[in-house]
Amino acid sequence: MDARTANPDNVDFAAIKTRQHAAWGSGDYAIVGTTVQIVGETLCEAVDLRAGERVLDVAAGNGNATLAAARRFAEVVSTDYVGALLERGRERAKADRLPVTFLEADAENLPFETESFDVVLSTFGVMFAPDHESAASELVRVCRRGGRIGLANWTPESFVGRLFKLIGQYVPPAPGVRSPALWGTKAYLGDLVGAHASVAAESRIFVFRYRSPEHFIEIFRNYYGPVLKAFDALDQAARAALEKDLHALIDEFNLARDGTAVIPSEYLEAVITKTR
Repeated sequence: MDARTANPDNVDFAAIKTRQHAAWGSGDYAIVGTTVQIVGETLCEAVDLRAGERVLDVAAGNGNATLAAARRFAEVVSTDYVGALLERGRERAKADRLPVTFLEADAENLPFETESFDVVLSTFGVMFAPDHESAASELVRVCRRGGRIGLANWTPESFVGRLFKLIGQYVPPAPGVRSPALWGTKAYLGDLVGAHASVAAESRIFVFRYRSPEHFIEIFRNYYGPVLKAFDALDQAARAALEKDLHALIDEFNLARDGTAVIPSEYLEAVITKTR
């Protein structure tokens, strides 16, 4: 698959981005985001982050990779195009007394000079940018030659990948928009970065742990923007059907037999080295 030719020319990315901004700005992603903090920590280890390196966290959300890098004494800039999410990251950094620069910025048009950073990170963030090529190009552009780009992306057949497919059955994406879970495949990432970088990647598992399947649905329905917006867009009968299908999906993945929810979801941990 050649990522560079996969998108129709007439996709209105501006309109899509406006809708996405509204979705991620609804609810409170930080309620979910803080539960995946461990992924930011392991990603910083994967890129062999060093103290004093200049680090950019792209589509940082509430700052999981941001805080992990700052704890390793890096010089961190945390960016997202949703200001409310950055505010959550700012609160967390202040509580931990970690020096971080926070800046609203679009992953597809980053306001930094070429080769400004030693390390560029994104955990379940940049994968949701609608224009995959532009976002990938920006990651590579702002990373110095010899620097590393560390990404954590849900895979297509993971629990979260299946969750998004399910949501898409009830609220179809805009025509021409490719699945964010494509970022969770090594071959696709290779197409996106092209000849500018080399890609090393491994499959990892994150485990969602909630009080019950009902608790998981309650949290995602109230706080996780894409799921919240999907329920809001449906009538009562469709909402009931979606909730039933969510229960079925959770039952398929849930390892717990004590009434709680222990749900493994595969993601791709990628370390991309900029070669030129």
